[in-house]
Amino acid sequence: MSILKWIWITVWHSPNFNFRFLLLFLIPFFTLADNDTTEIPSGVAQLFPSATRIGAIDQQFPVIPVYQLNELLGYVFETDPLTDFIGFSGESINLLIGLDTDGVINGVKMLKHHEPIFLHGLGEQAMLQFIEQYPGHSVKERFIIDGKDKISKQATYFDGVTRATVSVLVINDTIIASALKVARAKLEGFVASAPYEIRQDLFRPLSFDELIKNGYLKHWQTSPDFKNNLSDEVIDEIDQLTQDERPFVDLYFGFANIPIVGRNLFSEQEYQRLLENMKPGEHALVLLNRGQYSFISDDFIPQTISSRLSASQDDFPVEIRDIDFYSFSEPTFNLATPEFDDIKIFSVKSQSGFELHRPFDISLSLYYNQSFLTQNQHKFEFIVDLPNALFKKQRQHADTEERQPLWLTIWQGRQTEIIILTLYLCLLTVIFIKQKTLASYANLTHIIRNLSLLFIVFFIGFYSQGQLSVVNIYTLLLSIVKGFQVEVFLLDPIIFILWVFVFISLFLWGRGLFCGWLCPFGALQEFMGLFANKLKIKQIKLSPRIHQLGRKLKYLILFTLVATAFYSLRWAENMAEVEPFKTAITLNFVRYWPFTLYAVALLLISLKIHKFYCRYLCPLGAGLAILGRYPLIKGLIRRKECGNPCHLCRTKKCGIDAIQQDGTIHYGECIQCFECLVTIESPSQCVVNKYGKKRKTSRSIEKRTDELAIKCEVSD
Repeated sequence: MSILKWIWITVWHSPNFNFRFLLLFLIPFFTLADNDTTEIPSGVAQLFPSATRIGAIDQQFPVIPVYQLNELLGYVFETDPLTDFIGFSGESINLLIGLDTDGVINGVKMLKHHEPIFLHGLGEQAMLQFIEQYPGHSVKERFIIDGKDKISKQATYFDGVTRATVSVLVINDTIIASALKVARAKLEGFVASAPYEIRQDLFRPLSFDELIKNGYLKHWQTSPDFKNNLSDEVIDEIDQLTQDERPFVDLYFGFANIPIVGRNLFSEQEYQRLLENMKPGEHALVLLNRGQYSFISDDFIPQTISSRLSASQDDFPVEIRDIDFYSFSEPTFNLATPEFDDIKIFSVKSQSGFELHRPFDISLSLYYNQSFLTQNQHKFEFIVDLPNALFKKQRQHADTEERQPLWLTIWQGRQTEIIILTLYLCLLTVIFIKQKTLASYANLTHIIRNLSLLFIVFFIGFYSQGQLSVVNIYTLLLSIVKGFQVEVFLLDPIIFILWVFVFISLFLWGRGLFCGWLCPFGALQEFMGLFANKLKIKQIKLSPRIHQLGRKLKYLILFTLVATAFYSLRWAENMAEVEPFKTAITLNFVRYWPFTLYAVALLLISLKIHKFYCRYLCPLGAGLAILGRYPLIKGLIRRKECGNPCHLCRTKKCGIDAIQQDGTIHYGECIQCFECLVTIESPSQCVVNKYGKKRKTSRSIEKRTDELAIKCEVSD
């Protein structure tokens, strides 16, 4: 109810004439206040429950001011106009955010998203629970999602969502980046100063000591009396860590992306390699430790954030993350350096708003036990102020700071998985090139095959979530139609690498390389087949007519899904549940019971009908079969006797029924398990030679019969 309306009702019903007269006299003054009371949109009301009015949308910056009468409460804004982060679906995630005048997030509301893991997997509740962690936190805080080491009290740790790592990282970046932009543009104490850039033309040869003397490198060393002002608990902890007479903290550090630092410190080749590892706007913080207390702990994990090392500027936390620059090589210096124990290079993301030309703090946190139950920390701080000579003012400054793409951050964080997968793909390539040689060693072939199946299920599938899906196919088609963005597909490095490899291999060896050697659910079915063989479960052989009709079913499913995707992506994603991959591999069978029952049923059917899903239902296999029907390399050799008269491989060895009546291989159906090749290469298994002996014996008998007949004619 508005203030003016309340006054009229009160005046009309008041029995006291003097009171009515006084209220009527005050009506003009309350009219002004009533102008500050407007209808509040429901979304804004949820973020600011005490709001009485909203202001006009800022024409230059897309935010809406929110007021309680004449007091500014904060701003409400959508994230889409402020950020350009692309989700796993290929589209942005649009949120409505309320930010108060102190830079505290008042609330977050989801407006639009198309993330498949939440729409058709975990459910949106998991996503909403993740978002609910942000209200009440300031944009000045240092947010870490799913941090394994939660020892730092200067960071805010949020729980992620299992199986939805990419999506929640996109949501986090969207919230923080947009909120920081609004804070810097609209709130006091958040406004960034005039932007400066590093001088690329400033360089002259300098020694290590000269770099220190000029302030280009910093030397942080604790004095002998540094413990004078510390608490007893901190001193006790330091004494436990102290082993010799070296300073407790003795650290050299600087920014190697500054030419006069990096080119003097490192060899030219090393300096260029470092620049290639950094994105525009990022800074490379190199640290050399000589002290007894290092900036990394003994259990520090490369490519992560150190629990000991932190930085801040204007009370904003600055994220510094190890880039694992020396994982495969030793540092090569261009000049003599002091001896050191640890060396690391950390990246400072440009998105954090960090400005190198202004003072900032570097901190080392020392953790100690305040009591048996509580742990506290003491921060050793060092103020860094680099010389102005290193910088020059930019002529123009873009409204949005260039930042490291999310996909690159994800790739850096999954380097170990990428290396392991790449090694396996290289091995797989060698196996397919040398398949004839390998097949001559039957036992070795079976060992490699079984180890590969284990690797596919547990590493590619359950651990790395590398299950390709038909959804990827029509996502690609829609992306081509609407405007291709490779960043969408780069968000999952394992999926991207697999697709590139599979696409190339389709034209070389056909669909069998993926379906037999890279598909986790296919490997699960194959294990069911091996299990059935061990238990001597009798297999069902479908009639040729039903078998042929069943093969066509997967193509019908594929074309239906692709056609539906162009009409409604949401419908197509729902229909893609014909694939059990999400239930079995992505969610590990932890899902609403009809989906779990469906996936388990398909595996149980595989006990009786070998790889039932792959042969008759899989739309992904159908799509790959279309592209790989005529491979350039047909390594599964056949003999002239295969199909006539020999049918051993077709009837006994090929569980997928990819060998046709005439003995040829149907590469559109073959999973290239190599069983037929092993049989042909094995003298003890292949029966072609036996057929040859029978024919030779038959011809000898015919010849001897003819000779006897001739002799009989002569004697007559």
